Parts: sequence; C-alpha cells; structure tokens
Amino acid sequence: MNLDKDLLSIQQARDLAKRAKEAQRILAEFTQEKIDTIVKAMRDAALENAERLAKMAIEETKLGVYEDKVTKNKFSTENVYQWIKDIKTVGFIREFPERKIYEIAEPMGTLMGITPVTNPTSTVIYKALIAIKARDTIVFAPHPKAVNCSKAAADILHEAAVKAGAPEGSILCMDIITKEGTNALMRDPNIDLILATGGSAMVKAAHSSGKPAIGVGPGNVPAYIERSADIRKAVSAILASKTFDNGTVCASEQNVIVDRVISPQVREAFREMGGYFLSPDEASKVEKVIFSSKGLPSPDIVGQSAQFIASKAGISVPPDTIVLIAEPGGVGPNFPLSKEKLSPVLAYFEVEDWQEGCQLCIKVLKTGGLGHTLVIHSQNEDVIREFALKKPAFRILVNTGGTQGAIGLTTGLEPSMTLGCGAMGGGITSDNVGPMHLMNIKRLAYPTMELEFKKRAVPDGRPAEEIAHLEHSRPIETEKTLTEAEIEAIVKKFLKERGLSS
Repeated sequence: MNLDKDLLSIQQARDLAKRAKEAQRILAEFTQEKIDTIVKAMRDAALENAERLAKMAIEETKLGVYEDKVTKNKFSTENVYQWIKDIKTVGFIREFPERKIYEIAEPMGTLMGITPVTNPTSTVIYKALIAIKARDTIVFAPHPKAVNCSKAAADILHEAAVKAGAPEGSILCMDIITKEGTNALMRDPNIDLILATGGSAMVKAAHSSGKPAIGVGPGNVPAYIERSADIRKAVSAILASKTFDNGTVCASEQNVIVDRVISPQVREAFREMGGYFLSPDEASKVEKVIFSSKGLPSPDIVGQSAQFIASKAGISVPPDTIVLIAEPGGVGPNFPLSKEKLSPVLAYFEVEDWQEGCQLCIKVLKTGGLGHTLVIHSQNEDVIREFALKKPAFRILVNTGGTQGAIGLTTGLEPSMTLGCGAMGGGITSDNVGPMHLMNIKRLAYPTMELEFKKRAVPDGRPAEEIAHLEHSRPIETEKTLTEAEIEAIVKKFLKERGLSS
C-alpha cells in the first residue's frame, strides 16, 4: 500500500519521538563523567566533518559562503564545547551553604530541534551538543530545503555519541519533511520541549503547540556610528559581519545610522572597502527583488552575493562590490529596506546627534527586531551606557560586528546559535541559549528558622485549637550560654504574654 507523504512524515515523527524518549530514560541516569565523554566524542566528530558538512550545505541550499559555513560549523563545535565542557549538569551542581540550599540538575527530557535553511548544519551541531550535555535527547525537524545536510550532521553526531556510550536514539533527524509531520512532532506526547530556530511562522507555531518552547525572533539589527567612533574600524566590522555567509546570520547589521557630521568619511570608507551606494531608482529595483509578495526576504535572494542581487535587479555595480547600500529615507512598514534582509544589503541613515540616533535605533528595533541585538561604534562611554539603558535589545554590542559579537565569537557572551529575544521579542529568555536552559533545577532546602508549636485559646471561649506559630522568624542558632539579663528578659516576656505581670 502506498501512503501519502504527509502520512509517512507523521508516522516518522511519532516513531522518532518514541525512540528518543526511550533513549532519554537511559541517558538521564548517566554520570557527569560519562556525559562529558560522550560530548567530547561528538565534538571530535563534528570538527573532523566540518568541511564536508559545509560543502553539503552549500550544494543543497545554494546559499551562503563555503568558507563561512566551515567557520560556523567549527564555532558551533569548538567554541560551544569549550564553554560547556566544565559545566556541571548531573547531580548536585551548586551549593549555597549560607542559605542551606543545594541545587540538583534535572534534564528536560526529549527535545524537538527546529533548524533553519540558513544554518542547517551548524545549528544541528550546536543543539545536539547542548542537549546531550543536559542529558536530553533530541529529534530534529530540518528545513525542507536542507534535509540531507542536516540529517548528515545529526547522523555523524549520533554515531559518535553511541560509540562513546550513549543509548541508540539519542540524536535523531526526520528526513520525510512535511508541514503535517513537523506539526505532529511538535505535539507528540514524547516531546518535552521545543528548541526552535527558523522563520517567524515556524517559531510562532512552536509557541502555539501547547509545549514549552524556546524560540527566537527575527533580527533587524541597527548599527549606530557615533561621532567619536574609529570610522575605519567601524566600517570594517560592519562589512565583516554583513558579508559573513552573505548576511544569513540573524544578528548581522540591517541598518546603519551615522552622525551627519562624520557621514562623508563613513561613506568614503564604505566605498573604499566594497560598499556600493544605490541611487533611488536602483534601490527601488533591489527592493523589488529581495522581498517576496508577503514582504519577507525572498528565498531566491537570501544568502546570495551582492553581485548576484545587483544582476537580478538589472543594475550594474563595480566588480569589487560586496555590499549594496540603500537610503530608504524612513523606517517602518512603508520602507521595506529598513527591515531584515538576510543578504548583503544595508539601509543607511544620517542623524544629527546621539539622541536622534537613539530614537531611530528604537524605531528600527520595533520594525521586526525587538529584543534581539544592537551595535554601537563609539569611544564615548556616556553615550554607550545611555544606549545600553534605553534600547529594547538584549545584546548591546560595542565596537564589534553584529554577527560575530552576538553569537559570542568576538565577545564574552555565551557561544550560541540561538539568541533569545526575551518577552518583548515573544520569547521566554533573553539569553544566548545553552545547556543550562535545557534542564530544570531541583532545590534541596534545609530550615533556617525554627517553627514552634503552641496552643492558643480562641477568644469566644470555644475549646482551644492547636496551631503552628512562627515566632518572629527566629533563625536557628547553635547552643550558647545565656546571661542573667537575657534569662530575666525571657521570664518577664513569658509572664507578660500570659497576663501574669503588668
């Protein structure tokens, strides 16, 4: 009997979730040493296959830059591993003896990992590492246009994990992808948490599934170049970020905001380094090809080069052009180029001062990037701190590129491919997501004060009731010898409470 693809996908989702749940029951009993051995084996295998997986991703998705895919795979492996390798995730993980509290790690269970077409292998590597570190198993639902490379990454990690002692079924990946199958995996009773990275619709579906979900919103990152900035370093950082994997990382800059007084020098620096400023007519042509009819980044343009986009738009640019720069004249729904573009295209704005720049950055973030990331290039610490205090973004990056800074490559932030946007961005966390987000914490709590039991008479003369009385939240103390004055004070208090003295 031939079954329709959607039915096959649904059945596969159910089968994989069941296998992963059975594996997780075993994994949950592993020691810290055993978990760490497995995670290291996964890291070694991912590093060994970083180039091959990058090649597979490029060939299958037809977007991005091979060398940058390799870098992302290695970052998601080595940087993430070095950060998490010494974290305690088994048994007693933290102690607070002064409060008599002891914390115990409890894995979430079985995870569903949704992965995007823009980072199809690096996201699988990163999510698998942090899941196993937390003693969770994971089932991936890859993007339909990246099934083969995502599954290859999951299979490599699974094989390495099992060889190191992990139970079969710890890291699984669907390869029959339909909307129905993905939705079935989201709602499967064996799935305990959804870790979602992808388009807005997919993340929204994860949050609406009835399951706990960690999802990340879109990025619409503004980069403000303040008058005290080192202009060449600022422009260089923006270009290094924006051209990385052809702008597919959600933390890459989308809008550049510049103090008018330094704009001539900024424009010159962009031109010298490969930026091409579009005329109004050229900008209109580019706008038409980089957005779909729904106003979202066009799949034909996402992750393509500036030269490809210019050719698609029918405009001629110098052969050394690496970024197209438009001046839309405004921010918001009526100015599509001020939105997230996921390609090497920037919007450019001039402002009078940092106060105006501050307000424009807020407006940009409200146009699809709330809670995500903001970049400021400045040497003025007062301005930097004002930006940090007032902007609706949870990563305020100073004098570095948005892509590399937000994921924790050029900053001290936790290395991560899932960047939380907090409640304002529709998410549950504002952190760079790591293994600590994939487990619950049990707390063993000892008393810090005595609970005394007394009999208290009811005022209306009814029989006395026995009640618990917490007397002045008195802390537990070690035994000590009382002075005569202390004994006298206690006796007087006792007699007074019982009406035996005035």
